[in-house]
This record gives sequence, C-alpha cells and structure tokens, in this order.
Amino acid sequence: MSLQDIKIEEYIVEHSSSLDNILQQLERETHLKVLRPRMLSGKIQGKFLEFIVKLSGAKHILEIGTYTGYSAICMANALPEDGIIHTIDINKELDSIVRKYIRLSNNESKIEYHIGNALDIIPSIKEDFNLIFIDADKTNYLNYYNLIIDKISSGSWIIADNVLWSGKVLETARSNDKETIALQDFNKKVNEDKRVENLLLPLRDGLMIIRKL
Repeated sequence: MSLQDIKIEEYIVEHSSSLDNILQQLERETHLKVLRPRMLSGKIQGKFLEFIVKLSGAKHILEIGTYTGYSAICMANALPEDGIIHTIDINKELDSIVRKYIRLSNNESKIEYHIGNALDIIPSIKEDFNLIFIDADKTNYLNYYNLIIDKISSGSWIIADNVLWSGKVLETARSNDKETIALQDFNKKVNEDKRVENLLLPLRDGLMIIRKL
C-alpha cells in the first residue's frame, strides 16, 4: 500500500461515524492475542455491514466465518430487537473471546453462535435468511453459495469478503494456489448467474455484493 493509499484510508476512518467502545476493545484484543489479526473486518467494513443491515431491513442473518466476532457484533447492533444472526466458525480456540464480546456488546439475544463445519450446520438451521455474509475458507465459497442461493427469497442479499484476494485474482493462478483459483471461480460464477445481480466493490480486500432477483 502506497503512502497516499494509507493517508486516504486514514482520512476515510477519520470522516466516518465511530463504532462503539466494545468493538474498539475487541479490535485491540484481537491484535494482541490472535493470529492473523488482519482477518478482522475493521471499522470501515464494520460500518458498511451495519449500514447494509439497516438499509436492507434484514432481520434474519447468516454469517459464515465468525473469527473473533467483530462483524457479527456490527451487524447485530443494527438489527431490531427481534432480529437474529446465526454465525458459524470452525475454530474452537476463539470461543472464549467471541462469547466474551457478544456478552459485553449486549447482543446475546441476537447472536446464535455455532462452532463446527458450516456445510454441515447450515442445513440444520431452520431460518429464512435475508442477508448472508460469507467470510470463511475461500476454497468453499462456491459450495456455500450453491448451498444457500436456492434457499433465499427474491430481494435477499449475499455479501462475500476477500474476493480481490490482494489482487491475486488478476493473475493466472498457480495450480497449487487453491484459494485464488476458488475465488476466481466464485467471482465468475456469480457474475454469470442469471438469478442474481451483483456489484464487486474495492472496499478493503474486495466485497462481492449480491442481490437475488
């Protein structure tokens, strides 16, 4: 990232509404205690997700990939009191920090936290989701998409993170670079899918915004 890009990002952060103190604490603790802290959504993406929940009127959300719970809390903060977000992660080691901040954010009634393989858990959740956020293992993005696309109603939203993959999607991927290949396949599939309309935003590491027709 160039010096100008860094300054622009700082300017964007400074001129966007703040998130609450609990999220700031969670960000600090993630950076101090958890491997690969850049996986955390961060203020701008968090605020974007919060806005999407408000603008879409979503009340039933599925998040695939909890990490330390930052994005789930951002979306839960924007939900009405009778809203619910089911968030799934396979990493048991992050359980204590996730549950701690769900409690501190006063979102225990809005967030249902699942630990395990999302491909196994999703079919067991009896919910009509109107917003889905995918931010998990990249090699399964298409599997997640195929699993949910026929189960959501017209007007529902899907957001997929990291679809630019630090620009690697522009390159011819090596045969052993499974994540880049998977994201290229995912982006192509979504763009050709006549059941949806989509917009790829260069926000952070790329967000694919998908709306079912």
